[in-house]
Amino acid sequence: MSPAELEHYLHEHIPLSRAMQLTVLNAEDGEAVLAAPLGPNINHRETAFGGSVSALAILAAWSLLHVRLGDARTTHRLVIQRNTMDYRLPIRGQFIARASLTSPEHWERFQRTLARRGRARITVSSVIEHAGQTAACFRGEFVAATGASPTLSKDR
Repeated sequence: MSPAELEHYLHEHIPLSRAMQLTVLNAEDGEAVLAAPLGPNINHRETAFGGSVSALAILAAWSLLHVRLGDARTTHRLVIQRNTMDYRLPIRGQFIARASLTSPEHWERFQRTLARRGRARITVSSVIEHAGQTAACFRGEFVAATGASPTLSKDR
């Protein structure tokens, strides 16, 4: 999936991405890179709103999995189950989220489990960059399911 195709998909299916004026810079198998300007994501302190920062991190991580599963020609539903954010620096301009698998060696097991059980979990990380520095870090667990909506219970 090209960056333009992914951006169009996000804007059509996740309206928040359009409101944030999100752009997709890269959408390759190993990394998803998304950017957002400060303007529509500003808070009362003239820095990026924490919810927007978190949303961009989640969207980058989700996009990485969406592209990888699409490349594997897997029909799926994909949702976030839990996440953590660590905000390190105020963001006073455009911010970029770079998502990657937390443990790339788990991808094959994730795919096998999804194919065998119809549901699987995997952890993705995103780094939020601003002005050449790491401004925030995200780690999230996502659930993929074939067919119906994923169940988010803790049973594995």
